[in-house]
Amino acid sequence: MHIHYISENNSILNHFLAEIRDVIIQKDSMRFRKNIERIGEIMAYELSKTLEYKSIEVQTPLGIKHTTTVADNVVLCSILRAGLALHTGFMTIFDNAENGFVSAYRHHPNNDDYFDILVEYQAAPSFENKNLILIDPMLATGQSIVAVFNKLMTEETPKEIHIAVVIAAPEGIAYLEKHLPNNCHLWVAALDEKLNEKNYIIPGLGDAGDLAYGSKL
Repeated sequence: MHIHYISENNSILNHFLAEIRDVIIQKDSMRFRKNIERIGEIMAYELSKTLEYKSIEVQTPLGIKHTTTVADNVVLCSILRAGLALHTGFMTIFDNAENGFVSAYRHHPNNDDYFDILVEYQAAPSFENKNLILIDPMLATGQSIVAVFNKLMTEETPKEIHIAVVIAAPEGIAYLEKHLPNNCHLWVAALDEKLNEKNYIIPGLGDAGDLAYGSKL
């Protein structure tokens, strides 16, 4: 797996990452969503550097300009519901992309810490021979991303596979490396320390879905 750690060099990205973690600032759900969107825009820009481009001619009012434009077809696919704000940021950059959405959540059948991942909803365009960008803000155990990936790959094969996460735990990265193809690209805005006993990222930021959209039952 090709792993890209975006926050290794100081940029405005680190400012937005600090704000989504701050227990005071993150109480403003609109600001939390906006910061996640901004992070998505920065990640999409960095990812765009790896795509294929083609030469074009643009007619300006005063002449012809030779330049380049993206040659690859892009499909953005988010894991509901936490991925929606990050998805919006990616759409701002890849405004011609097609869009898909898949649900995945932790199911606790015994009402204890054990869980499995249920994938119950999928609405996605064809991504055959296209660049698929799978979007989820938090990479904890990695099980949700692998479950969604396996669900999506049952019928079609993308040209390239990119996975974009805001905060990742080392355990989740190791799980993806074990269960996903070697040619996948993983884009990580910030790498954290570890998972706790309930498989939440430490120091993390809490529940991204709840912070963005309110508590769930």
